Amino acid sequence: MRYMATYDLMESLRNANQWFGATALSLSSYPMFSMIPNPGLQWMAAWGEVTERTFQRMVVKPDWGIRTFVCPDGKDHLVNIEHVVERPFGDLIHFNVVGRKPNPRKVLLVAPMSGHYATLLRSTVKSLLVDCEVYITDWHNARDIPVSEGKFDVEDYTLYLVDFMKELGPDTHVIAVCQPAPLTLAATAYLAEQDPEAQPRSLTLIGGPIDPDAAATDVTDFGDRVTMGQLAETAIQRVGFKYKGVGRMVYPGLLQLASFMSMNSDRHSKAFQDQIMRVMRGEAGDHDPHNRFYDEYLAVMDMTAEFYLSTVERVFKNREIAKNEFVVDGHKIDIGAITTVAVKTVEGEKDDISAPGQCIAALDLCTGLPDEKKASHVEPGAGHYGIFAGSSWRNNIRPLVIEFIDANSDAPARATPGKPAAKKAKTKKPANKNAAA
Repeated sequence: MRYMATYDLMESLRNANQWFGATALSLSSYPMFSMIPNPGLQWMAAWGEVTERTFQRMVVKPDWGIRTFVCPDGKDHLVNIEHVVERPFGDLIHFNVVGRKPNPRKVLLVAPMSGHYATLLRSTVKSLLVDCEVYITDWHNARDIPVSEGKFDVEDYTLYLVDFMKELGPDTHVIAVCQPAPLTLAATAYLAEQDPEAQPRSLTLIGGPIDPDAAATDVTDFGDRVTMGQLAETAIQRVGFKYKGVGRMVYPGLLQLASFMSMNSDRHSKAFQDQIMRVMRGEAGDHDPHNRFYDEYLAVMDMTAEFYLSTVERVFKNREIAKNEFVVDGHKIDIGAITTVAVKTVEGEKDDISAPGQCIAALDLCTGLPDEKKASHVEPGAGHYGIFAGSSWRNNIRPLVIEFIDANSDAPARATPGKPAAKKAKTKKPANKNAAA
């Protein structure tokens, strides 16, 4: 599988399906056919429109679509997307609301690198802009990064987060969504040991696999079944000649998308069948619920092979974070070194990707953190997507996170000459369940 020809073949199949859709739409929409109304031609046109759009969006990075924001003065203010830090594999960007005074709540939103672009968190960003100054990690598509830029694995990812936190300063509140939760916890612990003054005020972990073995899901079962050799042989390919990253070993976004779709194949199949019928009846639109969701869901990016394989091996198989044995740049991180950063975990009761129990494990690892700085919340009836972008996030979780941020916005007490810092907690107590602070 690790050949450019395989990557190019996969891209050719995607391109061919897009062409089939466009051809069907053009042929069935030929003006002369309108003289003889035919349901078969109408269905063919609808199928072609949906098929072309489906395969076209797979290789296009979605736009943020956040252009204006209504401030308390009742006026629309422009939103400028500013690049604060630019790196080969990812940038730190800021959503600057022009004309609005800087909000005292400074939030770093750590987006997942798991096949989708950071724009997957668009609705999360919009909801936080109301009360916060929002920054986010914007990871790049590996197929567009030249081989000359070198490798990028879980250790590099963690060090990127360390640098981003240093750039924003200690008055930052970090929110990590899904995949980056364990690495963000590790980055915070790294700062606690290496540069305590740069630690953020609080850390909120949403639906992340801190301890994958705490609750089994299809994702963890797959990680247990497949060997690293099998993954390397079947999932890794070289970027083809069409892109700047030609020759780079990657886990292709199209393969990741196929695995996403297979987990709920019946539901996705029905969604597309229903959309074809809606298009046929003239009831669909560019921004209808189906297109809003799938424009984002189907837009996928490649991950570097070393990042994908090291994530599976070190986070899922060896559970280095869960065992507090994670090593970054030769330094063994001690998560117990976190003593001042308030930590909150958020889980969804019906999360089938990071099931309840996986994320809250972070609180037991923070042995040096007092109980009053720990909190957890399990959202009843919520799935994985809902805990950071759905109605559960907007109506229930977001207010709790804002309350948690406000409760932990003051600078923590630091050790001063003649007055030692607080000692580590000697006993481990259960975290406050379903609490905001």
